[in-house]
Amino acid sequence: MAAFLEVNTETVVPEVGAPAPDRLISGDPKFRTWNVEERDGSLYAGIWEATPGKWRIAYDEWEFCHILSGVSVITENGGEARTVRAGDSFVLRPGFQGT
Repeated sequence: MAAFLEVNTETVVPEVGAPAPDRLISGDPKFRTWNVEERDGSLYAGIWEATPGKWRIAYDEWEFCHILSGVSVITENGGEARTVRAGDSFVLRPGFQGT
């Protein structure tokens, strides 16, 4: 097994999806995800893409994000809205809830 794992949107077929209906606030967002995973669960990474919309999110694990293109507004419940753009990176801690 190779030790170098490439995330290539040209050669990997993405998974497609959308927010669960009970989490949707506005819009009609659609997702595409190009995943890299280890069978033992020790790694889960990839590239995620979304069309415009707003939905509730909740994380029970660490989430590192690096914005490749576009703009996103992340708001923690009870907190201020944070706008992130292409080139920005951030981490959400386990327990994050918001939009």
